[in-house]
Amino acid sequence: MTNHTVTSLKSKLDEKKANFEKNADETKKRIYNEGFEDVKNSDILSQAKQVGDKAPNFVLKNAIGKTVALEAYLKEGPVVLTWYRGGWCPYCNLTLQQLQQELPNFKANNANLLALTPELPDQSISTTEKNDLEFEVLSDIGNKVAKDYGIVFTLTDAVASIYNKSFDMNSHNGDSSNALPLAATYIINEEGKIAYAFLDTDYRNRAEPSEITAFLKNNL
Repeated sequence: MTNHTVTSLKSKLDEKKANFEKNADETKKRIYNEGFEDVKNSDILSQAKQVGDKAPNFVLKNAIGKTVALEAYLKEGPVVLTWYRGGWCPYCNLTLQQLQQELPNFKANNANLLALTPELPDQSISTTEKNDLEFEVLSDIGNKVAKDYGIVFTLTDAVASIYNKSFDMNSHNGDSSNALPLAATYIINEEGKIAYAFLDTDYRNRAEPSEITAFLKNNL
């Protein structure tokens, strides 16, 4: 039996993707594929903050309402900064679980993990989860920080319609913008510069946590 701690995140995400392809109806698949193409054809990847750029500072509230500043964490060491779309996104949940597993390796390299979401604090995480998490989950209401990093896009009307019918995304986010962040991951060094960037227009692709650890170990 495969030890779950050594299964790559990519293999879990690919399995989720394959299940969707097998089970979803053709209309939904077409709408989602058109959504992927729309983001891909935008210039979002060129707008996004890149390696070598200064990381914009931010101050946000965490899951229990405490104020968290990027600059304060950078005084302690490098920061792994990652975005997730919301608790309704199965790809995001798989990613957060894998990041939690990898967290001791981040810590061993003196790094902290901050996860940002456009969801309202009460929507982003349950009370039990708030107490169990070993990293910060920060509510980036209105995608203000994500906009500073250049990673916000607007869903196509058809994808937004599915999301709002399925799980009322607008209530989760507290607005009707139908805007989401890319599932980006950055590593920010103690000087506040971006040292590593994972940017992909397909939210089903994510930075591999073990590769983040390897970067922290070998490059910082």
